[in-house]
Amino acid sequence: RKIDELGRFVLPMEMRKMMGIEIKDPMEVYFDSETQSIILKQYKPGCVFCGSVDGTKLFKGHYVCKECVKGAKENISMQA
Repeated sequence: RKIDELGRFVLPMEMRKMMGIEIKDPMEVYFDSETQSIILKQYKPGCVFCGSVDGTKLFKGHYVCKECVKGAKENISMQA
């Protein structure tokens, strides 16, 4: 693949399908200086409390994971 004058390249459709990438999906781009590699990952929002990306749900504009919701519920129950 060649880079165009704006620094873009096309990710092949087969690769997008394998990765489950849809049009307009947010992506993250990293550079690994040790391996001289560009890393492209789908953006997955992390929990506002612990940073976990597993099982997050949007709550009042913030992503929260199940474990932190459970911990918050237990904390509230103990204070009541």
